[in-house]
Amino acid sequence: MATRVRKKKIQPDNAQIVLAALENGHTERVGDILGLLHPADIARLLEGLPPEQRHPVWALVDPEVAGEVLLEVSEAVRLDLIQEMDSAQLVIAARSLDIDDIADLIPDLSDEIIAAILFALDKQDRQRLDAVLSYPEDTAGGLMNVDTVTVRENITIEVVTRYLRQRGELPEHTNSLFVVDRSDRLLGVLSLSRLLTVSPAARVSQVTEHDLIKFVALTPDKEVAEAFERYNLITAPVVDENGRLLGRITVDDVVDVIREGADREILNLAGLREEEDLFASVWQSVRNRWTWLALNLVTALIASRVIGAFESSIEKLVALAALMPIVAGIGGNSGNQTITMIVRALALGRLDPENMRKLFAKEIGVAIINGLMWGSLLGAIAWLLYHNLQLALVMTAAMVLNLLLAAMAGVGVPYFRHMLGRDPALGSSVLITAITDSGGFFIFLGLATLFLL
Repeated sequence: MATRVRKKKIQPDNAQIVLAALENGHTERVGDILGLLHPADIARLLEGLPPEQRHPVWALVDPEVAGEVLLEVSEAVRLDLIQEMDSAQLVIAARSLDIDDIADLIPDLSDEIIAAILFALDKQDRQRLDAVLSYPEDTAGGLMNVDTVTVRENITIEVVTRYLRQRGELPEHTNSLFVVDRSDRLLGVLSLSRLLTVSPAARVSQVTEHDLIKFVALTPDKEVAEAFERYNLITAPVVDENGRLLGRITVDDVVDVIREGADREILNLAGLREEEDLFASVWQSVRNRWTWLALNLVTALIASRVIGAFESSIEKLVALAALMPIVAGIGGNSGNQTITMIVRALALGRLDPENMRKLFAKEIGVAIINGLMWGSLLGAIAWLLYHNLQLALVMTAAMVLNLLLAAMAGVGVPYFRHMLGRDPALGSSVLITAITDSGGFFIFLGLATLFLL
């Protein structure tokens, strides 16, 4: 990631101050406020503004920090802001970024703008950018920064420290140097703490740490994020299939991966295909949301037909109409709890066919206990309201059976989607609701028809 300039942290009333100054025509005041803010805070401010107010504020952002702001905003807002910039502004914004950050920005740019950015880079930076772009963006290679500090193992610590003083500023999040041979094959790392505490006469080979976490360039970014979390890494090297050092991944890049993954999971559970601008047009929002709403309409029609099949039973015992939404609603909530836990476990790589059986058995047990406990309570309430013991027993049995259905669907739907190579979170909440609604109505009304009428 690009080096962040430390600036004043945003205050809660800054957005109001900016809008008030803009409405009064005090553009200089707006520019002064933006100049005090961190790029991430400017991004937050812009995301909270509708386009008609966002665009004038964006025009006042310093071009030198515009690139960092573009990386911080959501994808939908980024595309909106890019449309407001000409090629010269985009080139200035890109040149202020590190190579890996330019690579993150390029997918959202036109071929003309990409060509202009490449032309503005020197030969070495173009080669570095090509190296990053040669790998898919969701891999370690696409995530890496090619700005690394390397040393040879046959030199002394004194030579290393002299080299670092001559070099000047170190890349951000540098906590170790990479030890390589003449072919750039990674041999190990030399931590800065060891560098500062050992004798200047010692050789690098004597203090090199050979036991390190490294990633092959095609390692999925999800595995990289899991390793950073598990081993509390700050930075880690990326190598090719021959062990040659290609670059490094830093913790700030991994935080972005984790955040994007979490956002994607939340959206997928709701059946949304992509993150939308909060102030997007009505038509854009409709296009993003219609797919799973259409599916939900189909499932709702199925549920209505299930109810329609028992119209005669409902006519004979009106209490069924009042009680059946309770069974379906509790089942849907229980299923969503299960599905959230399963999706999270799949995302963290904690599920495999062996422990899946144990988890399935556990969820069945939880469903039976919850069904008996809450079903008995609802049965007692039904008895108090309608003075019908058989109705109370049917209510209890229906609750147990629907919670069992919710447990099986909550485990099965995301797991089988995962086995088929699909995103286990995508639309799972919609599917589980459909299953528990239709299933709950059928179970409750079916039992009532058998035992009450």
